[in-house]
Amino acid sequence: MSQHPPYIILFDGVCNLCNGTVQFILKRDKKKQFLFASLQGEFGQKTLGGLGLTGGDPNSFILLEGENIYTHSTGALRVSLHLGGIWKFLYGLIIIPRFIRDGVYNFISRNRYRWFGKREECFLPSADIRERFLV
Repeated sequence: MSQHPPYIILFDGVCNLCNGTVQFILKRDKKKQFLFASLQGEFGQKTLGGLGLTGGDPNSFILLEGENIYTHSTGALRVSLHLGGIWKFLYGLIIIPRFIRDGVYNFISRNRYRWFGKREECFLPSADIRERFLV
């Protein structure tokens, strides 16, 4: 693990787009600084409750950085920043006003099942990456 507390990504475990995003991050997270938990799992549900969010919230993922919580487009952009390499340049999109960024994010989030599909069950990690997932 890296020196800082790990970043935790809460994601929609039945969403194909969200699962694809987790796979994308896993392949590029060479420092193994991200941990993952599905919103539907025990850890995800307990965390959502602690944040005052419900399962009906349009968030498809939430980034926890220690005591800081990032949602919607800001969470996605902060993930790109922490991935480093060429991906950190995506963080430059943070200059776009949040209401515009979040408008796009929410539009995609509301349509993600229709466009990308939905699984019957949450993603199950393989043995080699299982320690990166919180249940």
